[in-house]
Amino acid sequence: MSTAEPLKHITVLLHEAVDTLNIRTDGIYVDGTFGRGGHSRLILSKLGVQGRLVVFDKDPQAIAVANELAAQDKRVQVVHDGFASFQTALNELGIGEIDGALFDLGISSPQIDEAERGFSFRFDAPLDMRMDTTRGVSAAEWIATADEQQLHEVIKNYGEERFSRQIARAIVSQRETAPIDTTRKLAQLVAQNVRTRERGQDPATRTFQAVRIFINRELEEVKAVLPQVTGRLKAGGRLAVIAFHSLEDRIVKQFIKQHSQHPPLPRWAVVKEADLPQPPLKQIGKAVKPSAEETAANPRARSAVLRVAERTQGRFEVEA
Repeated sequence: MSTAEPLKHITVLLHEAVDTLNIRTDGIYVDGTFGRGGHSRLILSKLGVQGRLVVFDKDPQAIAVANELAAQDKRVQVVHDGFASFQTALNELGIGEIDGALFDLGISSPQIDEAERGFSFRFDAPLDMRMDTTRGVSAAEWIATADEQQLHEVIKNYGEERFSRQIARAIVSQRETAPIDTTRKLAQLVAQNVRTRERGQDPATRTFQAVRIFINRELEEVKAVLPQVTGRLKAGGRLAVIAFHSLEDRIVKQFIKQHSQHPPLPRWAVVKEADLPQPPLKQIGKAVKPSAEETAANPRARSAVLRVAERTQGRFEVEA
């Protein structure tokens, strides 16, 4: 496929994710990552006239699509912000408990395929990488000012790049003579400093992932929203999260595991299972991955992992 033919946006694990929410026709649901509205539209098709759907997104283009949907369907309310603002946004909308929430993490196909967004090394474009282009620091601005140690740590921790130190050193050296302000400049610099290439992967893949995650505070937002959602879910309400790389999925997996088990007790404690407080979450099934048919039709789905948890009657405190 040529770079002039962007991939059409295809919603990943569409029916699997929405079905697992067990939609109530009069329920209140949240789509924390609207994108182009694939999951939202399917949720709406299962809601009755009394149902409500709150959608979040940072991306102005996604918000434009969401606002069009809201103009057609009064059950939809739109929040132009990252989902870390979950509690504040719901408070402002006058919403207390909810019946379910779905998060499709990471970057969408339209963002990757629009060269001017600066997410992809397949195009030569300004090095931006912000999901919300109306606020925040661009990738080029951060790369121009970050010190070598911070560059190394971000590329290593968020990209799991073995050559992070060499890349960081090269960035600092290069920017002394010319700015690294386009995707091509960064990709070429990285390629010169990655000594071995993973089969089928561009040498810039990990560095671009790392910078994007850092610029958009993606992992911090996931860590922030999980307890906020858990505190808002009604008993029996569901949390569904689709992650696309191991760093996100690890956060989700560990959160669900931590809050669906009893806390460890000292060996000397003599306590019956029935006397222990009920954990606030119950894990629902095993992790779900796309079928062979879905990954064949949409290669970008191959790394997706869906995890689901259900709210119990157990006590859960959300830090202020």
